[in-house]
Formats: sequence, C-alpha cells, structure tokens
Amino acid sequence: MPDAFSSAAILGTGSFGTALAVLLAPKLSALVMIGRDAAVAESINAHHRNPRYLTEIVLPENVRASTALADAAAHSLVIFGVPTAATRQCANDLVGLPRETVLLSCAKGIERNTGERMSEILHDVFPDNPIAVISGPNHAEEIAADLATCAVIGATDEALARNLQELFTAPHFRSYTSDDLAGIELGGAIKNVYAIAAGIASGLGLGDNAIAALVTRALAEMTRLGVALGGRAETFAGLSGVGDLIATCFSRHSRNHRVGLALGHGKSLEEATTSLGMVAEGVPNTLSIHDAASRAHVRTPIIDSVYSILYQGKPAARAMHELLSRDPRPENT
Repeated sequence: MPDAFSSAAILGTGSFGTALAVLLAPKLSALVMIGRDAAVAESINAHHRNPRYLTEIVLPENVRASTALADAAAHSLVIFGVPTAATRQCANDLVGLPRETVLLSCAKGIERNTGERMSEILHDVFPDNPIAVISGPNHAEEIAADLATCAVIGATDEALARNLQELFTAPHFRSYTSDDLAGIELGGAIKNVYAIAAGIASGLGLGDNAIAALVTRALAEMTRLGVALGGRAETFAGLSGVGDLIATCFSRHSRNHRVGLALGHGKSLEEATTSLGMVAEGVPNTLSIHDAASRAHVRTPIIDSVYSILYQGKPAARAMHELLSRDPRPENT
C-alpha cells in the first residue's frame, strides 16, 4: 500500500463519480473516470464536462475519461462509484488488479439474496487487496459545488484509513475514520428506505410533526437492525447513520425522497422511478434490506411499510395509517 496516493481511477461517470473527480483531482497527478458510455467519455475528454450529470461543473484538466476497465490497473486507488447492483459484476470484470491496489467502495446498499455489503463483495473477488468504504451525508451536487461536507472512511487498517483521510481532506471537505465497516455500510444502505418513507409522508401532506417522528423512529429501527447485522450502535449515531439519514430524508437532492414524494402524490412506482431518470438505491435496497431483516428476525415496521407500498401494491395512505395506528409500545423498544 502506498504512503500516499498519486493517481486514482473512479468506476462510474454518474453524479457521484463526477463530484469525486472534482474533489480529488487537485490532490492527484492523474485521475481517470471509467464508464460504459463512449459519448460521455468523449465529452469529458473534449470539453471537461459531464454531458449527463452535474453538467455545469467544469472538471479539472488532469481528469480524463475512458470506457476501458483495464485502465484502472495503472492506478494505486480504484474507487467503486457504480450502483449496488453493478458492484459484483464490475469487480469480476476487474480481476487481475495488482494485489496492492486499494479498493474504495462508495455504494450504499446490500446485495439481494446474499445480503452481502459492498466491502464483502470486493473481498470475495479481491481477497488480498486493501479495502475501505466511505459514506455520510454526501450529496454529489454539494460536493461538486465546494459546499461544506463531512464523511466517514471505514477501514480496518489504520494506516490505510489515515492515507485515505488525507486524500479526502479539503477546505470544504472533512473526513473522519472508523474501523466499523459493517456499521458504516449498513447505515448508508438502510437509510435509503427511510428516505422513501419520508418522501411518501411529505407527499401525503402528513405534516412536519409526523415526518419528524417518522425519522426519529427510523433511527431507532436502523440501529436495531444494523446492530443485529454486525454494526456497532455508536456508528449509527454518526455521519453514516443519523447524518446521512437526516440529509436523505429532507434534502431536495435526495433521489429516494423524490421517489417517495411521487408515490405520496399518487404516482405508481414505475412512474416515480422513470421520472427520476437516475438510480434511487432505496427501491432495490428495500427488497434486500427487508430480506435481511426477516432473516435476522428483527422487527422493522417502517421498512415493512415501504416494502408493502413498493412491492405488494398497498396504497401509500393506507400503509402510513397502519404504521401510525399500530399497538402502543414504550419508546425505547
């Protein structure tokens, strides 16, 4: 593992990959964004702008784009900025990377059927490589605009965590470290479901009191499930837990909140996701997280309600009413 990173590859040319390129390029000699769309790559190389995402942002001169995954092998740091569902295939396509290449996952989700977190998938494919994760209230639009942002970097190797922390430090970007990869990844994944719930509640016009209560109970539920799945309780009180939960439940940038808002307004799931035009991780994550909660025998009434709306056809208003009218319980349960 290098003492410092001189270059990096970002897998994915979406909004978050673009924002990371803006953030990291000033600290690197070279940075390549690798995606599947040749037209996007050509535009980035010719005009230093992403023609599909964050289109007003000018990329630094040392950023180039490619469609060849093999280009990642030339860099000491490979950042996985692809959606959850694409992580395993992307990793499999990269087999052959040098063992010292550091792999950093940004995806916020767990894999359907296996229940594996993204770092576990990367370890399956690259058992000898150093692996880390990054999460937090990190909307791409604000990172790219140099607005103040904090994140948490997860790594079991303290030296690796410090090296990544140094890279992910800028006047407007502050990073912290933790060795609780499970808690960091689970917080980032589970909160997406609650953002959909908050959007639904907003779309139904339930009011600020109801939404505040919903998010508060979501934190308790997320912590209960996250601890059962291997995370530490204190991690869910941090940036990747309550921090990300607040941002994604209330921000206009939150794709999951916008999907929920459309559902609350009476649109179908297909209409809500089609109008978004981007991946809202909470939609497929609701399936995988609902499955994980069932396997772990953890009570998750909010997740269950969102699942019933997305995948069982229950009307949003009815599901929210049933959620609020459940049998009374003590607050700490």
